Amino acid sequence: MLLASAVVVWEWLNEHGRWRPYSPAVSHHIEAVVRAGPRAGGSVVLGQVDSRLAPYIIDLQSMNQFRQDTGTLRPVRRNYYDPSSAPGKGVVWEWENDNGSWTPYDMEVGITIQHAYEKQHPWIDLTSIGFSYIIDFSTMGQINRQTQRQRRIRRRLDLIYPMVTGTMPKAQSWPVSPGTATSPPAPACSCPQCVLVMSVKAAVVHGSSGPLQPPGTRKNIAPSGVGRLPPPSGPGTKPLDTSSTMRGPGKTASSQVIRRQVPNTPAGATAGSPTSPQGSNRKPGRVALATLNRSNLQRLAIAQSRVLIASGVPTVPVKNLNGSSPVNPALAGITGILMSAAGLPVCLTRPPKLVLHPPPVSKSEIKSIPGVSNTSRKTTKKQAKKGKTPEEVLKKYLQKVRHPPEEDCTICMERLTAPSGYKGPQPTVKPDLVGKLSRCGHIYHIYCLVAMYNNGNKDGSLQCPTCKTIYGVKTGTQPPGKMEYHLIPHSLPGHPDCKTIRIIYSIPPGIQGPEHPNPGKSFSARGFPRHCYLPDSEKGRKVLKLLLVAWDRRLIFAIGTSSTTGESDTVIWNEVHHKTEFGSNLTGHGYPDANYLDNVLAELAAQGISEDSTAQEKD
Repeated sequence: MLLASAVVVWEWLNEHGRWRPYSPAVSHHIEAVVRAGPRAGGSVVLGQVDSRLAPYIIDLQSMNQFRQDTGTLRPVRRNYYDPSSAPGKGVVWEWENDNGSWTPYDMEVGITIQHAYEKQHPWIDLTSIGFSYIIDFSTMGQINRQTQRQRRIRRRLDLIYPMVTGTMPKAQSWPVSPGTATSPPAPACSCPQCVLVMSVKAAVVHGSSGPLQPPGTRKNIAPSGVGRLPPPSGPGTKPLDTSSTMRGPGKTASSQVIRRQVPNTPAGATAGSPTSPQGSNRKPGRVALATLNRSNLQRLAIAQSRVLIASGVPTVPVKNLNGSSPVNPALAGITGILMSAAGLPVCLTRPPKLVLHPPPVSKSEIKSIPGVSNTSRKTTKKQAKKGKTPEEVLKKYLQKVRHPPEEDCTICMERLTAPSGYKGPQPTVKPDLVGKLSRCGHIYHIYCLVAMYNNGNKDGSLQCPTCKTIYGVKTGTQPPGKMEYHLIPHSLPGHPDCKTIRIIYSIPPGIQGPEHPNPGKSFSARGFPRHCYLPDSEKGRKVLKLLLVAWDRRLIFAIGTSSTTGESDTVIWNEVHHKTEFGSNLTGHGYPDANYLDNVLAELAAQGISEDSTAQEKD
């Protein structure tokens, strides 16, 4: 038993293996259903508290989040945190993504940031918890340790997550306690989505095929039949049979529901139905489900669709259903809820096919790109620039400030009127000298700027740590490789009137150089050659020309830790997004994407690459 006073945060597992928190409001809603016990029905309709989550239902019996329009299942968990931590104070830390919207950090990361913030640390390095970022509280920025790219962060106040006190089991099962099953029934929610879920579940449990009524209007339903549902899956528990997805042409959704049996239900419990008394011959709810024929399912679907339509709540579309017989979307949707209520894994839709590559192209069909010379570029190891010290480099970009303002140097966090607080290897300049960057006007200790330059790529360029203005020509640490580019005679989704530019990046594994994170250590190169695609439009060719500049400056790739696999010392993308799906957009790295070309131009500009750069390369 765990003796605790804790905050409860409900979390779901994303495709990268990270547990992502639901918002405080959603967690409160889920917790209320959990505490209500079986009388609440065992399902949580997330759209009731957050309209953006309208397609999602949580099944507390299997501890899965179910998306009604795609059938996607994701595990959920009920996690506990210290009441004095960020979730116990209603503090949420977020970072700004590429679309300009705000994304909350994982709860572990947010708690770590808040702890450092409360201790009044000027910054915190997240490497110790597996993230290659530094959080700078003075600029409210997140800095990528590998690429030095900075994103904005923010701290905001929200609801406090729900609190629990007393003793509780470490492995929480549902319902929370046996006593909840016999407590007086709570007032039924009258929202149309809850009416839909609860009435369908009641039809499954009692084998009803008559007209459906909202839960509040039902009569003569004995609460004593409500029993304990099986606990959520945990280590050593055999998972539900995931092969019950609907596949095969010519079979309707309803017919497969009727035939499907799941033999591996935990012993002594039935999923989605009340447990029968010993010696009773009453069939469990799963068998009652099988008694519903196609006409009954259609009647259920039509009745519930009318409830939704009459209330003005839009129904969730079910797409991509293949088969020889037509399936009413309402029928398919209600069948999904029926299967969810009975504890069955559901996949009502056939997911769109991932199309990474175009149809085969012969060599004779591959053409060079008009206005772009050659069809490939190679990069070699960096040639070190000699003859200029850091002080000589910075002298070109700085103006000395004789009377510094009463402000902090945002590098060392000491006052500009005081000597630099940098404690690393000692530059040759005096620690009290102050300089102003000529273009952006930001002021720093020259001592700090020299130290920052020495810790960087030492390529003769400097990037203002406040506004990211680039002085000189910024280069990266991309390992040696080859970039090929040509035209293929196929069109991308969303660009039907033009051919496609295909880019092929090839980088072999090797040994890290002095400019890399771990000099002398080997690095891996996963997923090469990597194929990327651009429309052969005027803007698409413009992007290609700038990508060629970025390649020559070694800014497309870097060596670091993969955010997808967690592998370190491997080749990773370097903050310039590419489209690697040719004929779909399932991963977000494909087409159609109306804003992609503008977004990648902005990303290239942040690396100091614009139309002026192509002219500089020619010079």
